[in-house]
Amino acid sequence: MDDPSTDTIRNVALVGHGGSGKTTLIEALLQRAGVIGRMGRVEDGTTVCDTEPESTRRGITLTLGLAPMDWTVSGRTFRINLIDTPGHDDFTLALDAGLLVADLAVLVVSAADGVEPGTERAWARCEALGLPRLLFVTKEDKPNADFHAVLSQLQESFGPSVRALELPLGERHSFRGVADLLADTDREYDDAGRSQLVPVPEDLADEQHQRHDELIEEVVSGDDDQLERYLAGDVPSLVEFERTLAHEVADGVIAGVLVGSAITGIGVDALADLICELGPAPRPATVLVGGEETSVPADPGAEPLVHVFRTLADPFVGQISLLKVLSGTIGADDHLVNTSTGTEERLRGLFRIRGKEHLPARSLPAGDIAAVAKLVGSATRTLLALPGRPVLLPDAVAGPPAFTIALRPLTPSDEDRLPDALRRLCAEDPALAVVQDNETSQVLLRGSGETHVAVALERMARKFGVEAGTEDVRVAYRETIAGAVEVEGKAKKQSGGHGQFAVTRLRVSPAARGAGFHFVDKTVGGAIPRNYLPAVERGLEEAMRTGGLHGHPVVDVRVECVDGKHHPVDSSDMAFRTAAAHGLKEALAKAGTVVLEPISALTVTVPDGYRGEVLADLSARRGHVLGTQLRTDGTHEIQAMVPESELVRYVIDLRSSTGGRGSFSTAHDHYDVLPDHLVAASAQR
Repeated sequence: MDDPSTDTIRNVALVGHGGSGKTTLIEALLQRAGVIGRMGRVEDGTTVCDTEPESTRRGITLTLGLAPMDWTVSGRTFRINLIDTPGHDDFTLALDAGLLVADLAVLVVSAADGVEPGTERAWARCEALGLPRLLFVTKEDKPNADFHAVLSQLQESFGPSVRALELPLGERHSFRGVADLLADTDREYDDAGRSQLVPVPEDLADEQHQRHDELIEEVVSGDDDQLERYLAGDVPSLVEFERTLAHEVADGVIAGVLVGSAITGIGVDALADLICELGPAPRPATVLVGGEETSVPADPGAEPLVHVFRTLADPFVGQISLLKVLSGTIGADDHLVNTSTGTEERLRGLFRIRGKEHLPARSLPAGDIAAVAKLVGSATRTLLALPGRPVLLPDAVAGPPAFTIALRPLTPSDEDRLPDALRRLCAEDPALAVVQDNETSQVLLRGSGETHVAVALERMARKFGVEAGTEDVRVAYRETIAGAVEVEGKAKKQSGGHGQFAVTRLRVSPAARGAGFHFVDKTVGGAIPRNYLPAVERGLEEAMRTGGLHGHPVVDVRVECVDGKHHPVDSSDMAFRTAAAHGLKEALAKAGTVVLEPISALTVTVPDGYRGEVLADLSARRGHVLGTQLRTDGTHEIQAMVPESELVRYVIDLRSSTGGRGSFSTAHDHYDVLPDHLVAASAQR
């Protein structure tokens, strides 16, 4: 592949619901461009972009895939960097990574299934990023395909910017071609994917001409000069229409809808043509300079600025960093500096990635996407530049991990290597997080969902040779004393020589919820010398950490030391620590304890129609609903306090009950009393 110029580069992310046909459409585009001779199948694990065993085993895209291809239209050759993105709920961070380096999104929609939750999510992310969009309605050859119904769904869901640029010739088993509404011409395809112009079918003529006129009026309304000429009867040329339409696509005024079938190849060449003709060249990037957002044009003659947007661990090559050149031109063996850490990086060898292929690249101009091996210290979402350039990326907006499991190494060898394997796993996938819970002595792996975490463990075993089993996450319960009580703690040991002697008289009572531990000295007359009082306090704190009657750490306790005894020879810090600990244990046994459970503040966002079901489910989870409100986008936001133990699998259950349209966030809020009938079970967790 020759190195392209910036103005001929088209970075295109294919997005949409899982199973809508994104990966298969990339296969069709690559075949039509002559890059591959035969299309692979998702079911067989033979596609270009789904290269990892975890993807092929499940038959779904789980990570970002790249597939560059060259395409010639109107005598001009373009470099199209196709970016395959996951549609599964658990892998939205990979979707975001693809959208952040794309300059155009093609939203792939099944003609048989229409608008699905993943379609809505992808559109919303594109909208938030201001990314231009085209829509491709694929699977038009399927038995239950219905283009007009899907077009209506798209317009109802996403508004008036959605405009048909094509119509199908025939449908389902008789689908044979595409009507171009802009040019007002029709093309039929043969079994080899070749097309030829044909007359407009009689049954389509009225609709096609009407939609053609409406589209032209919509396009020229965005250009005052064209609109004036059009109204005067001077119809601009097709080239002028396309130029104006390209501006309106880039500005998000129009999201054009195309139609075809990846399996039969119908409409695939037209999609590639319009990606080149309507899709924008690399757009300016937004970076932070001195904390202020600054636009960086994709200028190949400017100083180099490179965005590392994904990191891979390759068992043969080592670390591979995927990068986009935001400005300037870079070449092999160039030296740049990590703008966050100051680490110097050498670009040892540049190459493009197409599935498993590594294609050498001499240089990369602004806007191009490729890879480099063995960067020393530049993780995902870092910038590389010349020394002294103070630029950073804006903070990524990502939700907190929603699903957590506890890990246990399967062998002593796995135990030694697990920390490093998890570190490398998180470097490759920033949506993962690892937490060492010292209280429960568990290693916790957090991710976006059950599938996400399961895939991560499979990948860790395959890439790093480390296996880990899973177990339930233990909830961090607490205990507090049930009532006020006065006790005496003693430490006496007389066995000849220096002994141990200390007596503490303690008044122990519950403190306010969340107040923690409060120690008060109320001794008089030197009953306990002042230098031993810190030892009394430490002994109480140690006893509280050891746990109460049910084995949980003790919190929210007020202890007044009211009296005591000491010995001029046998008393010591250790004796008073021991006496205080014994006193607290006796107080807990005498007054009893109550178990406290962690309560999370939960915010759930669901579309209208699911509110009642979600509220009923929260009630079943012992949740306390604080309120609901209708948001401007028509969704409902529900605020509730819910026990943490009831939210372990909430991400799975919420997606199931809302068809994948619900989302939530949680944060620890406070501790509250655990109901008596659950206390026994808490001791086993």
